[in-house]
Amino acid sequence: MMSATGRRIGDRPPGEVQARVSDPQLVEIRRGQIVKAAVKLFSEQGYYNTTIAQVAQAAGISTGLVYQYFREKDDVLLLSLKVVLDAYESEIPATLAGLESPVERLCTALRGYCAIVDQMRQATVLAYRSTKSLRADRRALIKQAETRTNQLIEDGIAECVRAGQMKAVNAHLLAYSQVMYCHGWALKHWALRERYTLGEYVGEGIDLLVAPLLTASGRAALQRMRARSAPAKGRPS
Repeated sequence: MMSATGRRIGDRPPGEVQARVSDPQLVEIRRGQIVKAAVKLFSEQGYYNTTIAQVAQAAGISTGLVYQYFREKDDVLLLSLKVVLDAYESEIPATLAGLESPVERLCTALRGYCAIVDQMRQATVLAYRSTKSLRADRRALIKQAETRTNQLIEDGIAECVRAGQMKAVNAHLLAYSQVMYCHGWALKHWALRERYTLGEYVGEGIDLLVAPLLTASGRAALQRMRARSAPAKGRPS
């Protein structure tokens, strides 16, 4: 019998990736090693053109060992995509600790988002290219994770509006615009890296997608934030 998601009743949950190895620490280490190799190969060669044997060779292990930690190739792709989404969900909120100004929180979230994209450029590009290659229930899982990540940015925008630091806007559409801008650092890195550092790219994004929407109070908050982060005169930047 099939469920509404197209999965057989009684099958494992879509997010579950089974391993034959029982040591959780070893599973985490080996999966990290395998996923790192898979992200590179899937990004360069495409998901369908990459074999598990090639992933194993790139990871420096045997093909049989891969199957001790993953049941199938779809499992490898799922974790390859989740690695970047999990980073957004865990690392962006951590960057906001202790910050009270809504504008500073939003700008810091965008800076953190871009930093993760920079660290995981191949995985970011892979998510655009290969999410469709997952089975249907797992595609839904990735979409849900992406929605939660976008909500972090949307909540920051709404917080700015409530505090009177930003004009009333369509927070949902603005959040998607800002997220797409962050992803652009990976998607068009070949062109952008020639003209901008990551810090300059983030600053330009704030000028384009945050600053024009701020109220006088919000602009003052942005100026204070930038004044604190500007290098002191006479010191190297």
